[in-house]
Amino acid sequence: MNDSAPIEGVYLRFFVHENRRHGSVLLYEWLLAEAKKLGLPGGTAFRSIAGYGRHGITHEAHFLELAGQETVRVDFVVPRDAAERMLQRVREENLEMFYAILPATFGKLEARTP
Repeated sequence: MNDSAPIEGVYLRFFVHENRRHGSVLLYEWLLAEAKKLGLPGGTAFRSIAGYGRHGITHEAHFLELAGQETVRVDFVVPRDAAERMLQRVREENLEMFYAILPATFGKLEARTP
């Protein structure tokens, strides 16, 4: 087997409203694009189905509801220094958003060759 050695890093998670923009770009798209420019190896945006935030307003996705009210979670599993670079980039743009950093151990499993 040729698996990579586990890496100690972090899970960097941003929470933004689906319809929120930074300039002309949706904020979750901007986060993914900036992370790519900074060399982060990957990121994913997830749309929520229900939740509430610090203002106590509950948002739920319904079939007939207008799009844009749900929260989007943008996740990166990266070494700590990459997470710090990403946070610094957000600070440089003077963006206000909630984030979380959780410890993570990650690696890559390789397919076995016969």
